[in-house]
Amino acid sequence: MSIVVRVPASLSHLTGGNMEAECAAGNIGECIEKLEVQFPGIKSMLCDEQGSRPGFINIFVNGENIRYLQGMETNLQDGDEITMIPAIAGG
Repeated sequence: MSIVVRVPASLSHLTGGNMEAECAAGNIGECIEKLEVQFPGIKSMLCDEQGSRPGFINIFVNGENIRYLQGMETNLQDGDEITMIPAIAGG
């Protein structure tokens, strides 16, 4: 199973400058764990302090925010595309 993960430029220093990575995982949580093995330190940048949900990063699977799916338990299939976008706030 191959899933394309699009990494934001702000985290590409953790992926050796690559803006894309590949992962084989059954759900988002598992994918993040596998990315952490490949790219140590990335999980702490993607998840809250407990590592149980996205922190200041919005995660999309095939264009749909996982907040409106099953969160970290969102199932993945071969060919899915994960896009990570830093949350932006302002006033």
